[in-house]
Amino acid sequence: MPTTDAAEVVPLLQQLIRNACVNMGPGSEAGETRNAETILSLLSSTGSEVEVLEPGKAGRGSIVARIEGTDPSAPSLCLMGHLDVVPANADTWRHDPFGGELIDGEVWGRGAVDMLNQTSAMAVAFSRLAQSGFRPKGDLVYFGVADEEAGGRDGAGVMVDQHRDLVVTDYCLTEVGGAIDKAGRVFVGTAEKGGAPVTLRVKGRASHGSVPYGSDNALVTAAEVVRRIAATRGPSDVIDTWRQWVAAQSYEPELTATLLDPDRLWDALPTLGGLAGNAHACTHLTAAPTMVLPADSQKINIIPDEVRLVVDMRLLPTQGEDDVRAFLDDALGDLADRVDVKIHYAHSGTASATETPLWESMTRAVQQAYPSATLMPSMMAGTTDARWLRPAGVTTYGFGLLSDKVSPSDFWSRFHGKDERIDVESLLLSVELWEWLARDF
Repeated sequence: MPTTDAAEVVPLLQQLIRNACVNMGPGSEAGETRNAETILSLLSSTGSEVEVLEPGKAGRGSIVARIEGTDPSAPSLCLMGHLDVVPANADTWRHDPFGGELIDGEVWGRGAVDMLNQTSAMAVAFSRLAQSGFRPKGDLVYFGVADEEAGGRDGAGVMVDQHRDLVVTDYCLTEVGGAIDKAGRVFVGTAEKGGAPVTLRVKGRASHGSVPYGSDNALVTAAEVVRRIAATRGPSDVIDTWRQWVAAQSYEPELTATLLDPDRLWDALPTLGGLAGNAHACTHLTAAPTMVLPADSQKINIIPDEVRLVVDMRLLPTQGEDDVRAFLDDALGDLADRVDVKIHYAHSGTASATETPLWESMTRAVQQAYPSATLMPSMMAGTTDARWLRPAGVTTYGFGLLSDKVSPSDFWSRFHGKDERIDVESLLLSVELWEWLARDF
């Protein structure tokens, strides 16, 4: 059991939840400065260098604190947690999603696992280290960052661009990780998919809705475009992170061989049950049609001459914009001249090697709580702020540690889900993890 006092981390997490820094998407005003200033009130008396910056937009603050190292040649480490959360529908929750209530040993609220729990635990550990007079060899940085839930352009992106000297370190630890399974394996995010949001403008010819025969209805064509995208498989790509993850599972030899064979993997997906979605996402470029944008005309009796579709495409570290275009060319086929394609950006996935001194320290750290635990390299199908740091040369892992009261399935189901909550034991384990790891590394 953890020995840390809950008097700091629980109230801090509760206040971060109550500040309700809700990110509604690009261009929104989540007000992360509220959470940055809450953490500032904890760190300002520690004697460390600490400041709140708003380089993107007013109210969208990030907080950076630093304990300067004694050896400029020693590796530096950043503990990074984001300050914003996604929306929550209070009607579907058992308790107020922004109440931050402590109920039966659990803190409830939006952000309790994504990721205000770790953001607060990192802040408390940093505070404890600074107040103890801890002087590491390399710099230790705490980075509470805005805008992760909308891609990070107004957070980690602008901070790396405009304040590189403050936030770019040799190593960084952030989300998502920490769940421990029954075999004692602790999930660590070592790679993640990149993103390519795409808008498709499907063209037709406007006419009266009362005479549909022979018309060129853009909506009918758009429906076929959606069907084709959903049916297009693309090539399987078995990358090193997937190989490491499969090797850690101790599957039967035949299943292991299938999961690692790009020629057999697709046909095996229907037989994989709950593993199928993850296996597909971690070995393929994925394309999910997610929105039909409003038409210029909202009249029911007009056959539309244009329909705009949004497709959420995700890329492996081995893939880029050329792969996006090849996938869409294959999917559209003879409809290509009916569709204008706009790729808003195409960010490749990112990955970090595991043969590092920090990985060794992380292993020792989790074994303080679970002596037989091992680390399991894993790929995230989604995207975190690691997307901004890895291209800047930062070895970045999604890392943490939870109590065994939170199963991996429970952990994942609470991300962006209803009734999000975290147990106090996990919070205390997290504080001890970050403090012990900083001292060890």
